[in-house]
Amino acid sequence: MAEMRPNRAKEKLAQGEIVTCLAGADAPYLVDFIGHMGIDAVWFEAEHGPVDFAAVGDLSRAADLWGMTPIVRVKSTDYSTIYRTLDMGAMGVVVPHVDTVEDAKAVVEAAKYAPVGRRGMYGPRQSFGVSDYLAKANDQTMIVVLIEDIESVNNLDEILAVDHIDVFHVAPSDLAQSMGHIGNDGHPDVQRTIDESLERIIAAGRTAGTTVGAHNVARFRDQGVKFFYTSLNG
Repeated sequence: MAEMRPNRAKEKLAQGEIVTCLAGADAPYLVDFIGHMGIDAVWFEAEHGPVDFAAVGDLSRAADLWGMTPIVRVKSTDYSTIYRTLDMGAMGVVVPHVDTVEDAKAVVEAAKYAPVGRRGMYGPRQSFGVSDYLAKANDQTMIVVLIEDIESVNNLDEILAVDHIDVFHVAPSDLAQSMGHIGNDGHPDVQRTIDESLERIIAAGRTAGTTVGAHNVARFRDQGVKFFYTSLNG
């Protein structure tokens, strides 16, 4: 029988290591193209981009070939959307606009099997040939929630108390919009809110993530951020 594929990103985070996650490779050919570069996880875009349920299978297969963790940004906290995305082969989900503790709990419920959650029972692609899949699936399934509204910042302490979430990712663009600075995530108030939110996540003993580029990756690394998202699109 086959062994369950390890979730490289989750394993590295568990060891306190930095995880690099690349977006913009929303075609199997591009996943193969970047496979040798040492990237830990590939972020497939189903909220703002072209990825639909039918595409997840081939995209995640390409990531599997290189040992990269396939994660999909879904469009909402919708229960069936989250577990169907996992059924199609994703090893994790990124969920936008997790603004309340109820949102955070709903994500865990959808992504994890009982007794942690109530993910729908099915034979997902990552389970093919794996006899002990259900015994290991919860430990290998990754949850990233986006802290991208001022509401989520205001509720951050309660959101951070929800177990089984792997990364609390502070996303700058929507946060700037929600603060009245649309298109200006470099505004001092936005940058201060990002830094303070990351500090609160780390102080709570949880894993912080954010969007990075060459200009700021070292600063966030020194701050203690462990999950770095960047894009082929710049």
